[in-house]
Amino acid sequence: MQADQLWFEDFAPGQRYAGALHLLDAAAFAQFAQLTGDAHPIHYDEDYARASRFGARVAHGLLLASVCALGATPLSARLRDAMVAFLEQGLRHTKAVLIGESVRPVFTVEQLQSQPGASAGRLRFRLHLENGAGEVVAEGFHDYLLRRRPKA
Repeated sequence: MQADQLWFEDFAPGQRYAGALHLLDAAAFAQFAQLTGDAHPIHYDEDYARASRFGARVAHGLLLASVCALGATPLSARLRDAMVAFLEQGLRHTKAVLIGESVRPVFTVEQLQSQPGASAGRLRFRLHLENGAGEVVAEGFHDYLLRRRPKA
């Protein structure tokens, strides 16, 4: 067990954890398309996208959800021993993200639920995905099942 590990009881509402800044460039769009098969022209065709209400190529909604992976943040290493499962998620898109923009996920502890004597508890993070200007482009939640600290 690593000394810097966090457990369910180490969290409190309001604690905030920021993820890395992700550049959503043409390469990121292409990699996502190759993985998923999503080939809608709003993401890949400059002329089609320019004529759309957005005026430029738009990031896939699920690409935005994928950069919100808690496992891709520094917090993940500190949950190595406590993490049991990723239980649930929700994400609402509030602003289009155009090709070439950068985004960063921010996780804020919102709620902790556990039964007395239980070996684990449910942790809900409120999630905000921010663009490089600090504007929220998506918001939602992630729920995780985390172990409590082992008894000595």
